[in-house]
Amino acid sequence: MKEVLVMKTWAFNPQTGGVKISSAKQSEVRQRIERHAASNYSGRYIRLEIRFRGALCYIDAFTEPQPPSPSLLKITGETKERYIERLRSTSTHLGRLRYFGADRWSYAFYTYSNERYEPTGGTRVSGLHY
Repeated sequence: MKEVLVMKTWAFNPQTGGVKISSAKQSEVRQRIERHAASNYSGRYIRLEIRFRGALCYIDAFTEPQPPSPSLLKITGETKERYIERLRSTSTHLGRLRYFGADRWSYAFYTYSNERYEPTGGTRVSGLHY
């Protein structure tokens, strides 16, 4: 019986692994995201929340809610003030950046239908413009 040697090949997966984001890089990324959001999405959010965990950077936005209708308040059993405060404190998950070092990133957007982060085409993003 012949023994067959199989070579395993390594393939880059932009949605796994990564390099822990240093404090200096976190500060730089936070500033770049905030600048980009202010110049491109001003007025569409009241604040951003940018969190870091290991190789990941999570980006959430908080928006000003529309005033509720009386029928909606009846359904929720809330006052207008409580309803608005609840929605103001509820974030919209926008996406997640994964850092691979040397300004190489991948991006995944949050899908509410699946309640998870989904890759954007599965390719590495170099020199991400954020």
